Amino acid sequence: MPLPENFVDAVYIDPGLDRYRGNPLIEALPPIMDLQALKVKLTGKLTFNPQDCYEKGHLRAHQISALLDDFFQPLSIHKQLEEKISVMIRGGYVGRNIADGSLNKRMQEGYQRIMSGATNDFRFAQSNSTAKSLSLIGCSGSGKSSTINRILATYPQAIYHQEYNFVQLTYLRIECPSDGSLKSLCLNFFREVDRTLSTGYEEKYARKRHSTEVLLSLMGQVATQRALGVLVIDEIQRLTLKRSISKEAMLEFFVALVNVIGVPVIMVGTPKARSIFEMELQAGRRSAGFGSLFWEPVQREPGRVDPKTGKPRKTEWQAFTDKLWQYQWLTHRDEVLSEEIRDCWFELSQGVLDIVVKLFVLAQMRAISTGLERITVKLLRTVYEQELKPVHPMLDALRRGDPELIVKYSDLQLPAMDKRLLELRKRIDERQAEKEIDPAFNGNDKALRLYNMLQAMGCESELLQPLIENAFKQHPNLSLPELSKLILEWYSEPPKPKKAQIEKMKPSNWHTLPSEDLRFKFSQAEKGRLYDDLMYGKELFDVPSWLKKVG
Repeated sequence: MPLPENFVDAVYIDPGLDRYRGNPLIEALPPIMDLQALKVKLTGKLTFNPQDCYEKGHLRAHQISALLDDFFQPLSIHKQLEEKISVMIRGGYVGRNIADGSLNKRMQEGYQRIMSGATNDFRFAQSNSTAKSLSLIGCSGSGKSSTINRILATYPQAIYHQEYNFVQLTYLRIECPSDGSLKSLCLNFFREVDRTLSTGYEEKYARKRHSTEVLLSLMGQVATQRALGVLVIDEIQRLTLKRSISKEAMLEFFVALVNVIGVPVIMVGTPKARSIFEMELQAGRRSAGFGSLFWEPVQREPGRVDPKTGKPRKTEWQAFTDKLWQYQWLTHRDEVLSEEIRDCWFELSQGVLDIVVKLFVLAQMRAISTGLERITVKLLRTVYEQELKPVHPMLDALRRGDPELIVKYSDLQLPAMDKRLLELRKRIDERQAEKEIDPAFNGNDKALRLYNMLQAMGCESELLQPLIENAFKQHPNLSLPELSKLILEWYSEPPKPKKAQIEKMKPSNWHTLPSEDLRFKFSQAEKGRLYDDLMYGKELFDVPSWLKKVG
């Protein structure tokens, strides 16, 4: 009988440590990752083809939208979290082994707890639990959940051990219910196990009116039967919504969760849940825990120098934004990220990774829909003001560094993001339709792509069109690289003398001109501030330096 799609057959490898050897539950796990393997496994699977920058707007919009799901750049905190999860899963299996009978012993103890009503645990000899707990606290959008999901995805969720006729559940991720009920949280556990393993625990246990204590013992029995490696509980802050539950009761619940279930538990939440775990720290009651990992936004640190080479080393903010900047599908894109744009990007996003990426995506969509076709400081500020209003309170709290405000606004999210992207795509389609009313080159897609590519290289649009039309007429079978070489040769030939003509363009379209054009700079400057944005020796004659030279 074939295995379900989400199951894999166990393949045993040497785990590399004596502590882990001889335990099939550990030997069936993937190898422990080093830094290089982590980068390969966690980095998002995105491809970028420079030619795609000259495709039609509606096609580029799909490429840009993919950044929201597929872009992921590992940082030091991701490595730290992966190491903790790796140790927790493997360490939690040390006391549970299907080869030496210790797992059956744990199941027998769990059965005895249930039969005793979960009130007389002390009567039974307990095996030493190696389970640990970890609380992960950070603002919404900082990347907690997405990082955990990517790390867990490096493990097969269900492993079938044919020799022992046993199914191992390596991880389970559940969310706290929106009503903040501890009992509903327990039922969510059974529901997720059923979804993963096609079992019937929820129907079996939900019918009876079990207390939270009994449900916890039942969770422990199921977790032991299925050799659960780690339990991840997300959105912990929702438990604070139910006023009938005291902080002390929640603390007792979390301590019991690790002690009774005997499985490593990771609790994920926003700073609203921080008070619960601070209480736990003050009481000194963590059960062999890893403590709390506070997931801060990426910081804008000062530049560093490598002591060995003496060369500058990129900070994490620089590395992250440089990597993301590569994924621009804009015809007038700047290849190098300027420090002015980088600083503005940080000021607006405060290093919250979700906001960093969404601001970048929305800016590109807006750049295509308006014809700007590049990212500027003015565009970033416009997108921030118009598209990210729901998260302004949270980001303002981060700018002020006010702990009380941060807790108050820490779980704000961007609603209807998909709807906003669809609206921008509609604008892009409308702009594309306007262009195609009188299609250039009689709808020749190859010629249009060549035109956009050469225009992006700085060739004047008025000269290009007749050259391209002539090239296709004389050499219809040449490839794009061959055509571009030919046209550039023609373009560089000295033009025949003719009367100088001034290119006229409405001020409302100045933002579509090349970046070096003073009219473009005027379109991006604040009213009356153009002179401040111009540089001596570049757009302005360097009078001060000239005066020094002449004395």
